[in-house]
Amino acid sequence: MNNTLIPHSVEAEEAVIGAILINPDAYYDVAQFLRGEDFYIHRNRFIWEAINRLHEARTPVDFLTLTEELDRAGQLAEIGGPAYLTGMINQVPTSLHAVSYAHIIEQTAVRRRMLEAANKVAKLAFEEGSALDTVLDESEKAIFAVSDRLLAHDVKPFSQVLSELYDQVELRSQNAGLFGVPTGFTDLDRILQGMQPSDLLIVAGRPGMGKTSLLLSIVKHAAQTHKKHIAVFTLEMSSEQLAQRLVAQETGIDMQRMRSGKLEEEEWPLFTHAVEVLGDVRLFLDDTPAITPLQMRSKCRRLHMEYELDLIVVDYLQLMSGGGRFENRVQEVSYISRQLKVLARDLTVPVLAAAQLSRAVEQRADKHPILSDLRESGSIEMDADVVMFLYRPEDGDLSNQVEVIVAKHRNGPTGTVQLAFRQSLTKFENAVQEVTID
Repeated sequence: MNNTLIPHSVEAEEAVIGAILINPDAYYDVAQFLRGEDFYIHRNRFIWEAINRLHEARTPVDFLTLTEELDRAGQLAEIGGPAYLTGMINQVPTSLHAVSYAHIIEQTAVRRRMLEAANKVAKLAFEEGSALDTVLDESEKAIFAVSDRLLAHDVKPFSQVLSELYDQVELRSQNAGLFGVPTGFTDLDRILQGMQPSDLLIVAGRPGMGKTSLLLSIVKHAAQTHKKHIAVFTLEMSSEQLAQRLVAQETGIDMQRMRSGKLEEEEWPLFTHAVEVLGDVRLFLDDTPAITPLQMRSKCRRLHMEYELDLIVVDYLQLMSGGGRFENRVQEVSYISRQLKVLARDLTVPVLAAAQLSRAVEQRADKHPILSDLRESGSIEMDADVVMFLYRPEDGDLSNQVEVIVAKHRNGPTGTVQLAFRQSLTKFENAVQEVTID
């Protein structure tokens, strides 16, 4: 492309550097978001990188020190000598507007990256020898590499944070209900106060403990009763199987009869009504096997832009793929858990994910799960804001009581909640027992 058509601003680049030479403190305001690669003019990029090196060396930035640093790097003559620096100082309108100049540079840099991404997508589209999935994945990576830059959070003064905290507490004091997304289980909501925005919540247990059933019970309550918008990524079963479970919870029809299609005559009206009722909920299902965090992030962003998601559910974490090369599975799962936490922060919605426990729990006399049972799965314990274990005594029956052990709660109490499980309907319900809070 012609250089005159490529987005850039020579004036803004020179004004930022000139403003810093006049007022070195301006560097701290712009360095929070401005990078060397944001400069389109190479000699301006060299000067910015020299300024960064001086700050890293804790050397004051002025005309003399910058000139010497550029000379030491062999770049002084390349930028046009000391006269070029002098010219920028003389031409800058005012050092007070350094941040505004820097934002102009950042915006033009983003536009250039958008053009580069568009060119890459076009090139990928013409590569007929590449698999379509690979083309789509690489195209999304190119696009989101641009958008990720725009999602960076600026540093906030503490006074602003306190003001936001006051408004939040005042709002909650006026609202008698839960601030987060309700789980539908009275005792569990008493501990969690609902599933909070930006939190990563983990439901962990050994196979057969009912992790999927608990997730679906929470999803059904939040979507149907509270009209929440929920994205469910089901990696263990198909969307149809998940729908069967939700209909069974709604109708009370035995799962086995529904699966075989052998419904009693009086059950058909219940089944038809349930399909109509559940058809109105804002529930979005995705059963892509071995989905990567990047793919999930892309889908959630689109849904969030269109519907404002309230909750993201993943069943289950270890079935996801990292989408890259890792030395071992532990590193891959660690990467996945970190990305789920990043997703929760980026969209400011809770992410509820199921996870398998290691076999270590079965080798102990006391089979109650503990946080160390998650360690073999990577950094799940560290990344999660809430960790809940499902536990059923060996002599118990899933149709009776199941313990939900809140073993980690970053911003609140821990404790144990008793829930009742109806196995024929794969449905959890509130139990009579009171909650135990630690």
